[in-house]
Amino acid sequence: MDIQGKAWKYGSDIDTDVIIPARYLNDSSLEHLAAHCLEDLDEEFVDKMDEGDLIVAEDNFGCGSSREHAPLAIKAAGVSCVIANSFARIFYRNSINIGLPIMECPEAVAGIDEGDEVEVDVETGTITNVTKDEEYQAEPFPEFMQELISTGGLISYVNKTV
Repeated sequence: MDIQGKAWKYGSDIDTDVIIPARYLNDSSLEHLAAHCLEDLDEEFVDKMDEGDLIVAEDNFGCGSSREHAPLAIKAAGVSCVIANSFARIFYRNSINIGLPIMECPEAVAGIDEGDEVEVDVETGTITNVTKDEEYQAEPFPEFMQELISTGGLISYVNKTV
């Protein structure tokens, strides 16, 4: 699975309340969640990003509550991948469960600037900063997790295999 898009860069400790504020959880439709993704951090995020763009963040992305709505909002907004130094454990698992590719790669985070065009090869873990002609290596997912992501998440995977 190859991903390509523009990078939108954020700092550390981006918590689930910032990714999708609790005041919007009264409606769990994907369109509603997408419309409010990251608005307390960057009120123009949804309007300025294009389908397939990536989020690049520093440490502990997705910390806070264990709500699955956070990665759902990100994916529904059109984000194709999140690259960070580190992820909160439950956010990491929720992302895989819904088929949102996430990559831990401090070198990529340090090398990518906002607006850079980035390509990600999820299968190999290779992250390419097309703008700067630089390549970084993240740990690729094990084959079974790649299958979960490529089929759209755990529910799609189970439906496919049953």
